[in-house]
Amino acid sequence: MTSTSPAHTVPEAQANKALGVACGAGAGALWGLVFLAPELVRDFSPLQLSIGRYLCYGALAVLLLAPRWHALVCRLSRTHWLSLSWLALAGNIIYYILLASAVHMGGIAMTSLVIGFLPVAVTVIGSRDDGAVPFKALIPSLMLSAGGAVFIGWEALARPSAGSATTQLLGLACAVGALVSWTAFAVGNARSLKQLQGISGHDWNLLTGVVTGAQSLLLLPLAMLLQSAHHDANQWARFAMVSLGVALIASIAGNALWNRMSRLLPLTLVGQMILFETVFALIYGLVWEHRLPTALEALALVFVISSVLACLAAHRTVPAAEHHA
Repeated sequence: MTSTSPAHTVPEAQANKALGVACGAGAGALWGLVFLAPELVRDFSPLQLSIGRYLCYGALAVLLLAPRWHALVCRLSRTHWLSLSWLALAGNIIYYILLASAVHMGGIAMTSLVIGFLPVAVTVIGSRDDGAVPFKALIPSLMLSAGGAVFIGWEALARPSAGSATTQLLGLACAVGALVSWTAFAVGNARSLKQLQGISGHDWNLLTGVVTGAQSLLLLPLAMLLQSAHHDANQWARFAMVSLGVALIASIAGNALWNRMSRLLPLTLVGQMILFETVFALIYGLVWEHRLPTALEALALVFVISSVLACLAAHRTVPAAEHHA
């Protein structure tokens, strides 16, 4: 070991951490918009909304990758394609169908509650990775995160709802399924990005889009078979605009920021960045409902923000010797 490396690497590590957090916040701000999409096109099923979004995502990804497609594909192995396939399915197709179903049946607030537990799940899993901050140092952040999610849920479940208890329970089940699906994606994608050689995070995101678009095409016959409602030209135009907008804003731009962040931060801190999606989803939901946050919702936001700050502090103050070997 040399004596010059610490002076050189510590400022660089801090700069990377700051950039990673900024990218995570940006991704959360863009991803929070996807919670509004099911409300904007309630006449369409979650399956239709998922197919529309990811067909647009795939088409945009193909256009952006076309000029360098052959050079990029030459660097991909069979393992890469298998990883892209399951990541696209878990993090996009399955996740968004379940998320949209949860919003339809349980509302934005309840859905954002359950998704608010993502940081806890990802951070706990990430604490077992090599080089991770010890789990005990993350306990304050995890407790604040869970507390914020509980406050959001308490408020959401206490609010009167037009749906039946069964509908609310089905919505809750879909939200939990979305939580499991995206936890698997977040962990698998972060680990895949750490191991990539010669492929940028942006290109990995676009390749994920290509695979997701192909999977969406396979679901088209099922969507046509299950379609029962008829839509007029205006409804289809609005559906197309929402699908294209979500694909461009959330899938292209949001995922690019997330992948950049995933390469800059350890998995334990990656988990905490998902909290930004919860915060922005709740803010957008309040704007959509034309109201201010209640006392419990405001308290939840304080807990969520405090959780991120506590996690940042844990990564800043824990000595290197205490990190896992």
